[in-house]
Amino acid sequence: MLWKVILLLMLALPTLALDNGLMRTPPMGWMSWGRFRCNTDCRNDPKNCISEALFVDMADRLVEDGWLKLGYKYLIIDDCWSFMSRDNKGRLMPDPIRFPNGIHKLAHYAHDRKLKLGIHANMGKQTCAGYPGTMLDQIETDAQTFADWEVDMLKFDGCYSNVNEQQKGFPLMSKALNATGRPIAYSCSWPMYRGGLPPSVNYSFLGEICNLWRNYDDIEDSWESVMRIVDWFFQNQADLQSVSGPGHWNDPDMLIIGNFGLNMEQSQAQMALWAIMAAPLIMSNDLRTLTGEARSILQNKAVIAINQDPLGIQGRRILQDEGHIEVFWRPLSKSASALVFLSRRTDMPYRYHSTLSLLNYTSSSYTAYDVFKDETVSLPSVNTHFTITINPSGVVMWYVYPDKSFEAKCT
Repeated sequence: MLWKVILLLMLALPTLALDNGLMRTPPMGWMSWGRFRCNTDCRNDPKNCISEALFVDMADRLVEDGWLKLGYKYLIIDDCWSFMSRDNKGRLMPDPIRFPNGIHKLAHYAHDRKLKLGIHANMGKQTCAGYPGTMLDQIETDAQTFADWEVDMLKFDGCYSNVNEQQKGFPLMSKALNATGRPIAYSCSWPMYRGGLPPSVNYSFLGEICNLWRNYDDIEDSWESVMRIVDWFFQNQADLQSVSGPGHWNDPDMLIIGNFGLNMEQSQAQMALWAIMAAPLIMSNDLRTLTGEARSILQNKAVIAINQDPLGIQGRRILQDEGHIEVFWRPLSKSASALVFLSRRTDMPYRYHSTLSLLNYTSSSYTAYDVFKDETVSLPSVNTHFTITINPSGVVMWYVYPDKSFEAKCT
């Protein structure tokens, strides 16, 4: 049965087309910040400092360990890569000790392996970590520098900038990137600095200038942080769901699976909820030391296919049960959908009873595929009762499909 489910999911994946254009499905890849932060001590910690060697290591792992084949193609350099001053022509330049061959050479290394290279910059006098920022009169120079380096994505942050600078700078960077003639995906953190919600944030305008945007606080390596982000996004789903879609995505921040703060149940929960949100799947971990458990969660083909569904509709929370169970739903292509049952309990596994009719499904015969257990559940009617066991701070995730359309697609 597994091959049928994977077949249907993969048949739904789109042929990429461009708006600006890029990112018709949520981007997937790896970023340095969540795991390695601003570790620049290459003398004492050479394997874990922000350096060319670290990104070469991660590029190799993305390719050799099967991540690229699954869609994880962006290799993203976050803060702390640059020298503490610009060159004599006013251009940003990488730290010459930690990046001895320059960013252009690193981009070639990534491209030779079919990866795409992303980089971090900051609207304001300095980056969040204190490195040179991008002032309004430097935007065109920096955009052209990134294009000359053959960078494929820019994450543009907003530390140490004011409202007026942001109002001008984030749109100007979009225009400058497009003017280079190189397709560079644009991640703008503007909403995060304006509270993340309308009317302070004009998401219609953002959708015209950015491919994705950070809406809320940075993620930390803890279950509490994951839940704060989840709560904010779903408490505000009425404002956020409609503004996300192909080419322009809400970004709840990085996947921290494989680090130190989440157990297996919580790791599955983050992966499932990010898939329901149609969120970017940008890992920040050490790919060199991942456990098999973490790898199996992050490389789950069914969850990835749900995340990458071509409709690009962000899911929503549809139920908060008195037993501290929450249910999330996302519509998918081919008349399918995804359900996530999340336990907010901390005591013991909980046996949850329901029917599809109670979850707003209409009359039909369905099959549910449990993406983590690799099992199917037959539901001849929306009124068929089912019982699932959800572990504390864990999830059950179903890919739900109408039987007739599924069988027709597979014959």
